[in-house]
Amino acid sequence: MNSELGHWQKYWAMPLANWTWSEMNWQTRFSIVSAACCALLLAVRRLLFAVVEARNRRSFFSCLVTSLLLGFFPSFSPAQDSNQPIIRFVRNPDPAPDFKLTGLDGKPVTLADSHGKVILLNFWATWCGPCRAEIPDLVELQNKYKDRLQILGLVVDEDDQDAIKEFAEKFGINYPVAIAGNDIRFQYGGIAALPTSFVLDSEGRIVQKHEGLRDPLLYETEIRSLLGLPIGNVKVETFEDTGQIFLKNADRASELPGVDLSKLTPEQKISALHKFNAETCTCGCKYTLAQCRIYDRNCQISKAATAKIIAALVHPAPSKSAPAKSSPAAPPAKAKEK
Repeated sequence: MNSELGHWQKYWAMPLANWTWSEMNWQTRFSIVSAACCALLLAVRRLLFAVVEARNRRSFFSCLVTSLLLGFFPSFSPAQDSNQPIIRFVRNPDPAPDFKLTGLDGKPVTLADSHGKVILLNFWATWCGPCRAEIPDLVELQNKYKDRLQILGLVVDEDDQDAIKEFAEKFGINYPVAIAGNDIRFQYGGIAALPTSFVLDSEGRIVQKHEGLRDPLLYETEIRSLLGLPIGNVKVETFEDTGQIFLKNADRASELPGVDLSKLTPEQKISALHKFNAETCTCGCKYTLAQCRIYDRNCQISKAATAKIIAALVHPAPSKSAPAKSSPAAPPAKAKEK
C-alpha cells in the first residue's frame, strides 16, 4: 500500500510538461485518464444543474438529474415501484470514535466540539485527484450550512504540515483540517479508499459512509434530511450495519463479498459464519476473515480461506474409525502329565 501511495504522490507532484505520452508507464497514463474523467464528469454535472436552476423546468430536468444520479452514484437507488430516488441511513447507528487533534491553524479539532451539528468527516490527501476535485463542493456546502454543518478534513498525507497548510490556503478550504495518524484510520476501518467520508448525525453517530468521489447533491440531500429540511421526493430508508460502516459489525452479516454460501444448509451456514468471524486472515490486515472480505474484496487469501471452510462443511472428511480391539489370546493349554 505504501509503495502505491508513493507512486500516486509522485504523480501529482511531477512536472507533466517534461514528459511525453510514450515515456509514461501504464500507471501514469491510467492516472491521467482517470483524473480527466473525474473533471469531465464534474463539469457536466455543474453545467446540468446550472441549466436546471436557470430554466426551472423541473418536470424534464429532474428526471434527467435522477437518471444521472442512479447511473453514476449508487447511493441514490430507485424504489422498486417507481423512479423515486432513495437515500439510506444506518438503523441504530454507533457513535463515531472521537479524537483530539491539532488543526493546521493550531486549534483543537474534535468531534465533541461540533456536537449538535451534522458532521461530514472527510479523509483525503493532497496527492489524491478525486479529493482535489471535491474540495470546492465541500467548501460550498460548508458556506451554505455553516451554522448547522461542520465539515472536518482529516489528511492522510505524509507531507509536512507546512506543505499541507499551503495546499489548504491555495484551495480556500474553510473548514478545520488536521493530520490523521494510523490509529485514527484504524478506528474508522482502515480507510481503504480516498476520499472516504463519514456522515454523522447531530448526536455524533455515523449514519452513512461513502468511498470515492461522490456528487455533492448526494451529500447535501443527506445533510438536509438529517437537519429536518425539505428534500423533495427523495425517500429515506434505513439498513443494518453489517460491516459496511464499522468492520467490527461484520459478525452481523449473513452474506459476505465473494463468498458463496448457497450450497450450505442453514446449520452449516451458521457454522461457516462463526468460523469466518473467529479466524484471523493471514494476509497481514489483522482482521478476521469476515472483516477482510468486506475491507478488501480482492484479497485472495481470505477468499481461499473462506472457500476452504465451506468445502470442509459441504464435504466433511470421513472420520477415521478406531482400530478394533483384539481379543486377548487364549492361555496355552497345559501339557498333560504323563
